[in-house]
Amino acid sequence: MPIDASGDMTVQGVSLRSLPKVSLHDHLDGGVRPATVLELGRETGIDLPAADAASLADWFAEKSDSGSLVEYLKTFDLSIAVMQTADGLRRIAREFVEDLAEDGVVYGEARWAPEQHLTGGLSLEETVEAVQAGLDEGEAAVERSGRSIRVGQLITAMRHTDRSLEIAKLAVAFRGRGASGFDIAGPEDGFLPARHREAFDYLASQFFPVTVHAGEAAGVDSIRSALLDGRALRLGHGVRLAEDLEVVTRSGDEVQVRLGDLSRWVRDREIPLELSPSSNLQTGAIAAWGEELADHPFDLLYQLGFSVTVNVDNRTMSRTSLTRELALLADTFEYTLDDLEAFQLNAAAGAFLSVEDREELIEIIADGFAR
Repeated sequence: MPIDASGDMTVQGVSLRSLPKVSLHDHLDGGVRPATVLELGRETGIDLPAADAASLADWFAEKSDSGSLVEYLKTFDLSIAVMQTADGLRRIAREFVEDLAEDGVVYGEARWAPEQHLTGGLSLEETVEAVQAGLDEGEAAVERSGRSIRVGQLITAMRHTDRSLEIAKLAVAFRGRGASGFDIAGPEDGFLPARHREAFDYLASQFFPVTVHAGEAAGVDSIRSALLDGRALRLGHGVRLAEDLEVVTRSGDEVQVRLGDLSRWVRDREIPLELSPSSNLQTGAIAAWGEELADHPFDLLYQLGFSVTVNVDNRTMSRTSLTRELALLADTFEYTLDDLEAFQLNAAAGAFLSVEDREELIEIIADGFAR
């Protein structure tokens, strides 16, 4: 069944956009509407690479399709530049929630790095407050439209700077006021999570949940450090965990795989993998296996019983949605609704929520797919 121009697809007679979804790996600064970038950029005198929203959307997508995480991240200079005021952050957060709701998302976690939004004179606390105000406004707008969505903040530290302990304390300070968890992001290769052990020790002492970008631009050593030094409850991407798998025999469609100690631990502990298929192709994260979606180890990890989840990473840079990512996977690997539901249930189980809220979210997913 073909994917239509909006990125939607019908599986077993059901529109994928209409299904309830959970988005765990969704960057706020990677999901700014191109039209908003243009408007805010003109207001603040920022040099813009395009004159209209469609051309700017093309620019983001073309620049991001580089095969390198370092090059991919350079496009964020523009989106972050228009996120330096309270009004800008508030508006972008509100629109972010509205866009998630249009995508069928019922629960999301918006990850972003407050330390990157201080050039306009805001304090770290003021940036978090502005984003939370926008998220609250977005949730209220969605509710007025007859739908429901909940979005929390994943307060993120940049792994190549030295503010992680400060940002960790900021995240804990906003527990109960919008902060759902903590993350480190930025250039992965050469910046192991171990570099931020003091921050992770503090978070562990506060029983504050952590996800860590690992296994995207670096391999199993980065993942191992995320688990041992970061005490990560989820792995941001984690796709290169497949490097710890050894194909023993292959006969037709039958493949026997031997798991290494690391991959076995991740599978047996049901540590969610925040896989982002389109982004993984753009950044070269799956280069060891190929250049097409069919080469992505997503299906192998799924068939082996890993807790795989589907994510967008950056809606604007990858010009995608969660609906489109599910459609691409369904088209490539011939997944049924049962498979797509399993991915959402994995994400719901891994959400940084109380057990009661996770159970409620699982019921919402199950009811939505049953209908």
